[in-house]
Amino acid sequence: MRIALLGAFPFPSPQGSQVYLRDQARALAKAGASVSVFCYGSGDGNPLSDLDLRRIPRSVSPVGLRSGFQFRKPMADGFLLDALVRAHADQPFDRVLAHNAEAALLGLAARRLGGAPVVYAVHTLVEEELASYFPAQFAPRARRFGRAIDRFLARRVDGILALSREAGEALARHSARPRVEIPPGCEVGVAPTPQEIGRACQQHALEPGRYVVYAGNLDAYQNLAALDRAAADLDAPVAVFSHDTSGARFDHLRVVQIDSAQKTRPLLYGSAVAVLPRRSAGGFPIKLLNYMEAGLPIVTRRHLSGGLVHDRTGWLIDPDSHPRALAEALRLLLGDAERAARLGAAARRQLASRHAWPELARHTLKFLRTLPINP
Repeated sequence: MRIALLGAFPFPSPQGSQVYLRDQARALAKAGASVSVFCYGSGDGNPLSDLDLRRIPRSVSPVGLRSGFQFRKPMADGFLLDALVRAHADQPFDRVLAHNAEAALLGLAARRLGGAPVVYAVHTLVEEELASYFPAQFAPRARRFGRAIDRFLARRVDGILALSREAGEALARHSARPRVEIPPGCEVGVAPTPQEIGRACQQHALEPGRYVVYAGNLDAYQNLAALDRAAADLDAPVAVFSHDTSGARFDHLRVVQIDSAQKTRPLLYGSAVAVLPRRSAGGFPIKLLNYMEAGLPIVTRRHLSGGLVHDRTGWLIDPDSHPRALAEALRLLLGDAERAARLGAAARRQLASRHAWPELARHTLKFLRTLPINP
């Protein structure tokens, strides 16, 4: 099966969506598919030599890594669409696996020009994410517009691959298109040594086992303002590690720019508790897998748990909880080392049993084969 993975974003990059696409591409290739990745020409680091990358020129690609609108995006998307259409005309693809809504729209445009069936890989609901970019008075309108985009895509794509149950169920209300829920994968690696952890913590003036960690982007939908308010009620520092810290304005968070996942990993292992404060539903945050791989107790909201179970594999709070509830949960785990260790170990076991890429890739290919294949 020839598959075009389409991402309307800079690539490669340490961000969750890009990491997911990269690892999915590798897993599908190992499972026997022929995979080509179409993306913007910008990104962090060098192009990956083990993937067939079809990147548009860097000169027309957005340079920022944050989500949301950028002035170069319409032109970049035109180049991306042209690259996909030309490649399909040269050697047809059996499927286009479009990552996020923007790529799904481009995939549908390519399909109208004679392209392959489009499977929408739903990282998050547009309804939820779009509302987070606007002030409260405009959020309801943004939510309605985002819901219209969700409905449009659900009714027109050929298949839906949802990363979470919430996203799949939300789109199922709009459409009866073939749908499957397949979470992202992550390999369980060898833990960094205590010396590596100690050196990484010392570099950033952190004491191993004595701080809370958030690792990821600083976009509005991550709701870091709530974490900032919660941090004011904690004795332990709350460290935020991100590849892009421009514009960060927080009073109680210790924000550190880290340029690679390799440098972040020992800092994760050195923390006491991991946190995911975001409220927007419909996604499966890749950082959850990184937290699980490090064997960390995780505090997050119930609708973003990624299959974690309260007080068994994680500590879950209500979706609309006040920052005080977030602070109370963090304080509880910081003060209960036995419970924290139990939750972290259980989360790591769940990662190994439910998020192994070989099985997820086989499941994905099985779903893709249920759709008609281009002649």
